[in-house]
Amino acid sequence: MKDTNKEPLTEESTAPETQAEESKEEAKEPTLEERIAALEAELKEKDERFLRMAAEYDNFRRRSREEKAATYADALSDTVSELLPIIDNLERAALYDDGEKVKEGLMMTAKSVTAALEKLGIETVGATGETFDPNLHNAVFHIEDDSFGEGEIVEVFQKGYKKGNKIIRFAMVKTAN
Repeated sequence: MKDTNKEPLTEESTAPETQAEESKEEAKEPTLEERIAALEAELKEKDERFLRMAAEYDNFRRRSREEKAATYADALSDTVSELLPIIDNLERAALYDDGEKVKEGLMMTAKSVTAALEKLGIETVGATGETFDPNLHNAVFHIEDDSFGEGEIVEVFQKGYKKGNKIIRFAMVKTAN
C-alpha cells in the first residue's frame, strides 16, 4: 500500500530550507565592506605600533648617546683629578733653587705619577731582564752578548703602558741574542 497523498519533492518544497541555509552562510561571511573596514583597522593598529617602536628606538639612541657622553666626561674628570697633584708637585719643585731639592721633588713627583697610573689601572711594560714580546715591546736595538739570555731586554729607552689587554704605548727596548 502506497501512500499516494504524498507529493513528490520538488524545488519549491525545499526552497525555504535552502534559502534559510544560504542566509545563514551569508550571515557568517562578512561583506566586502566589513572586510575592508577590518583590514583598515588592522593596518591602523600596525602603523601605530610601528610609530611607537620607532619613537622608542629614537629615545634609546638619544639616551645611549647621552650616557656615552656622561661616561666620557666622568672618565676625563677622574683622570684629570689624578693628574692635578702631579702638576702641583712640579710647580712646587720649580720654586726651588737648590738642585738637590729639585731632584728630590722630581723623584717624589715620579712616585706620584706611578701611583696615579696604578689608580687608573694602567700598568708599565718593558723592564730590564724581561723576555722580549713583540706584542708589548718595540726593539730598536739588538746586541749579541752571551752574558744575556735569548730575547732578553737589556735596556729600556722608553717605558710602555697598557690598561688590561689594550696597549697604550709600546716599550722601546734594546734586546740581546
